[in-house]
Amino acid sequence: MTDQIQPTGPRLNETAPAFDAPTTHGQKRLEDYRGKWLILFSHPADFTPVCTTEFIAFARKQDEFTALNTELLGLSIDSHYSHIAWMLNIKEKFGVEIKFPIIADLNMAVAQAYGMIQPGASDTAAVRATFIIDPEGVLRAMVYYPMNAGRSVDEIHRLLVALQTADENACAMPENWKPGDEVIVPTPKTPEEAAARAGEGYNTVDWYFSTRAL
Repeated sequence: MTDQIQPTGPRLNETAPAFDAPTTHGQKRLEDYRGKWLILFSHPADFTPVCTTEFIAFARKQDEFTALNTELLGLSIDSHYSHIAWMLNIKEKFGVEIKFPIIADLNMAVAQAYGMIQPGASDTAAVRATFIIDPEGVLRAMVYYPMNAGRSVDEIHRLLVALQTADENACAMPENWKPGDEVIVPTPKTPEEAAARAGEGYNTVDWYFSTRAL
């Protein structure tokens, strides 16, 4: 019998790893975000150009995330004082204020718990990982980017909206779904339901593929 490979790190649709960590806004725990969506994202290092562009993009979109009952929380394996100096530098040089907290993960406890340390990339820096955690503390999405390519904050925002909309409407989302697009109707689970699908009023291509407007 072949041994089953067990994934390491956090897993989708399971409770996100707990943390209790120092940040630029004081001590933060996962429990502090109960009742809200949380986007936890790591970056390799302060005072680096790609990370700076990402933080600026998150900061500029923060009000849109707030409108979706969502908090932002950054992380890197840098000191509290490095984070503060970098935030002040971004405000001075780029005119953008970073208003969300940043975890100072010097002991790498949070990074290790969330699988942000990828030995193939670095043993001492967190890769560009993004985690979307729902109001119940369940991990709903994970997105990893390499060191040398910045992530798309617009895509993270789109993914968040898609997850929230899918939850509210008991549906699934097609490729690159955006508000206003049709959504995918759950697939029939029995032959009888499949046979009846064509007459249910959806935009049906075949029994397994139907869409509807919201």
